[in-house]
Amino acid sequence: MHGLIRGAILGIWAAGMTLAAQAVAETDTSNLVSRDYFRVCADPANMPFSNEQEEGFENRIASLFAEKLERPVQYTWFPQAVGFIRRTLAIGQCDVVIGFAQGHELVLNTNHYYTSAYAIVVPADSGFRDVDHLGDPRLQGKVIGVTAGSPPATHMARYGLIGDAKGYKLMVDRRAESPAEQMLADLKAGAIDAAVLWGPLAGYYARETGADVVVTPLLKEEGAPRLFYRITMGVRQGELSWKRELNSLIRRNQDEINAILTEYGVPLVDDFGRAD
Repeated sequence: MHGLIRGAILGIWAAGMTLAAQAVAETDTSNLVSRDYFRVCADPANMPFSNEQEEGFENRIASLFAEKLERPVQYTWFPQAVGFIRRTLAIGQCDVVIGFAQGHELVLNTNHYYTSAYAIVVPADSGFRDVDHLGDPRLQGKVIGVTAGSPPATHMARYGLIGDAKGYKLMVDRRAESPAEQMLADLKAGAIDAAVLWGPLAGYYARETGADVVVTPLLKEEGAPRLFYRITMGVRQGELSWKRELNSLIRRNQDEINAILTEYGVPLVDDFGRAD
């Protein structure tokens, strides 16, 4: 009998501890968010997303939200590489990362505000301007620029394209190097036959380099990894009210956000990776 009673007491205690743990996990810590400034964590040299001159589309979106909130923007600048979240958002130096892939555990994601895909960029006067997937036989034997370690590289390996490919660095300090910009410059110069890049980079640098090219989102690849991603804003874990406030701003200003993205050449697709 004593064993049954003790078991019941332990059961009640364990259930109470579980509920307490859940309550802690669900505690809203949005009181840590500044109400005097719209504090943004951003890379100082990561066009077309952001830079210290506030020329990127994430800077434009930050300014839009700051205007709606009637607060000035305040930036914390740090290269968006290893340690970015730990040394900015996590320690309370800022309150939001304007662009963060959906589902990443380092942050609490808002609703996504755009979806884009990796794209292939080819010269407009080439014989494969209408190529829309990496399995197209016309790409065999061609020199294709690709970011080393990026999702499209896996598909290229599957199709036997890596042997002839030219790789570009994935993790760099954009203050010193710009692999995406170099890839499009190489395409314009004829050093490579095609370029495969994350859509916002492809669209922006295709325009900036002045090359006569065609940018086509890669929406037909089969198997993993997928090549389209939903982009959210990131806040600290537990900041539920702040997340809801940002979700409301995204919903009410989606048309203006889309106009900014389009201005920067971002290829937009629907939530399921289909042509928008």
